[in-house]
Amino acid sequence: MKQEYFEIGQIVNTFGIKGQVKVTPFTDDIRRFDELKTILVEKNGKKQVKEIEDVKYHKNMVLIKFKGIEDINMAETLRNAYLKIKREEARKLPQDTYYIADLLGLSVYTDDGEYLGKVDDIYSTKAHDIYVVKNEEGKQILLPGRKEVIQQVDLDQEKITVHLLEGLR
Repeated sequence: MKQEYFEIGQIVNTFGIKGQVKVTPFTDDIRRFDELKTILVEKNGKKQVKEIEDVKYHKNMVLIKFKGIEDINMAETLRNAYLKIKREEARKLPQDTYYIADLLGLSVYTDDGEYLGKVDDIYSTKAHDIYVVKNEEGKQILLPGRKEVIQQVDLDQEKITVHLLEGLR
C-alpha cells in the first residue's frame, strides 16, 4: 500500500522568541520548503495543517514561521513534531529513482532467485544509498544502491532484484 504522506522534516527546537521553529530537513533539496504554503504537522498522533508565513535557512537547517505561532512558548509546543506533505504534493522523481517510503518492506531476491529478506532501512552516504536487507532470522545484509547491484525495482510486485558482487554476503 502506498504511503499517503511523506515526512519531509522534524521540528527539533525553537528559534528566537518570535515563534520560529528549527527543522531538520529529510529532503534532498532543502529549498523544497520555499514551494510550500501549508504543511501537515503531526505530533503524538495528532495532525493539523499549518500555514507557512516565512522560511529561512541556517546551517543546513530550515527555520519556519507558522501563521498563528507568535512566541517561543507557542513554538515550544511543536517541538519533535514531524512535517508531512501529501504524496501528490511530492516532486516527480527522475526515472529509476524511488521514494524510500515505497522501498521499505519490499522483498529482495538475487538475480538467480534466492530470497535475501526485506528492505528494513535505507540510509544515505556521500557515495550512494545503503539498502539494509533483513531476513526472518534477523540477519542483515548491506547492499550499495548502485546500478550494478540493484538490478530491478518492481513496486507492483513489491520486489527488488539484486546482483550480489563478490564480498557482499
